[in-house]
Amino acid sequence: MNREFFFSFVRTQLFGGKLKQAQVNGLTAILDYWDAHLAAKDDRWLAYALGTAHHETDKTFGPIREYGRGKGKAYGAPTAPHGHVYYGRGLVQLTWKDNYQKMSSKLSVDLVADPDLALSLVNAVPVMFLGMEQGLFTGVGFGRYFNATRDDWVNARRIINGTDKANLIADHARMFYAAISHTV
Repeated sequence: MNREFFFSFVRTQLFGGKLKQAQVNGLTAILDYWDAHLAAKDDRWLAYALGTAHHETDKTFGPIREYGRGKGKAYGAPTAPHGHVYYGRGLVQLTWKDNYQKMSSKLSVDLVADPDLALSLVNAVPVMFLGMEQGLFTGVGFGRYFNATRDDWVNARRIINGTDKANLIADHARMFYAAISHTV
């Protein structure tokens, strides 16, 4: 990937011509993780993860707290044994205690005892990729929607959250795909 082209392209096409340093830091952390752990995988996976994070972080590309912090949602009540509310945190809005537990096991970081650890890029980036690749959030992962015979940008939203904002996120993901596909 040509990162100079990537940043120039996304700056103009997805960020109105300006990127804040925090956005650059978040995007760089995602790209670095991809290069270190998943570079041999389908680039559409990276593009879709970027499109998802673009939406789920309100374009900040920093791990954020869910707006409303789960208020009025089934996962929005304090849960034993720590009394934490497992509302959405991170780049993909990790919710539910069970999902925090799954990710704790995968990362060897106790997100159940301290769910705010999901607000660190060092944890949020692998949470995003592991959850989306392995289907840990909803039971379906990247491979169902992007493979040798399938290219389904809209239904890939089911990896995270049903079809909520599926077309919007698909459009953003396609733009990120254009940005990462430029190699020269």
